[in-house]
Amino acid sequence: MSAVHAGTEAERAYTSDEMMSIAAARALRDDQRCFVGIGLPSTAANLARRSHAPNLVLIYESGTLGSKPGRLPASIGDGILAETADAVISVPEVFNYWLQPGRIDVGFLGAAQLDRFGNINTTVIGDYAQPKVRLPGAGGAPEIAASCREVFVVVRQSRRSFVDRVDFVTSFGHGRGRGDRERLGLRGAGPTLVITDLGVFRPDPETAELVLTRLHPGVEVEQVREATGWELVTSPDLSRTAEPTPEELAALRALKAASE
Repeated sequence: MSAVHAGTEAERAYTSDEMMSIAAARALRDDQRCFVGIGLPSTAANLARRSHAPNLVLIYESGTLGSKPGRLPASIGDGILAETADAVISVPEVFNYWLQPGRIDVGFLGAAQLDRFGNINTTVIGDYAQPKVRLPGAGGAPEIAASCREVFVVVRQSRRSFVDRVDFVTSFGHGRGRGDRERLGLRGAGPTLVITDLGVFRPDPETAELVLTRLHPGVEVEQVREATGWELVTSPDLSRTAEPTPEELAALRALKAASE
């Protein structure tokens, strides 16, 4: 269950999930082209478009360009994405003419597991041949991680999700360190930002290992360390995320209410 943080006024109480979604939304800029994953990434991207980035172009894997849904889509096949899109094209066109040539600014992805180098697992937990859990799979995430100019990841943080090494590399992050992407000829910069319900991480410029750069309100470093499956590195310039504004909370809650 998400923790609840109370502000100076009762109506400003918010959950850690709400803080995560708002922090993720803030990372997106107006006029960017964003390839959106369903779930937490979609919540953040749609919130950004409803608040500070009205010209954010949302692109979904099903071929919808410039979707403006009035509620959160249930899946990439949700009709509201096509009904509100600027254009609907085929899936091969999305990948061949938009994604692979590097025309997408940000790929926004979720993860079941994420390791210290930003590699993502959405395939299996445990051994591939005899998994403990079989996950939804890759979809277009590997191509998004490979070809977008940069990748943002949003995920709830625990030792189950933040692991030293993912059980299966579904979507390539930074491999085992700086230079692995370049050796594979991957176009994009890979994960440049990871937002969790505890804080914000960025890859170290030398090692590509994820470094804690910002704590959300009410969270301490020890809490993040306990929820990290590797030896946590913190930035010397560690800062605090600004609390959600009443306007941000109202927009997020209205978006979720419309989806119920």
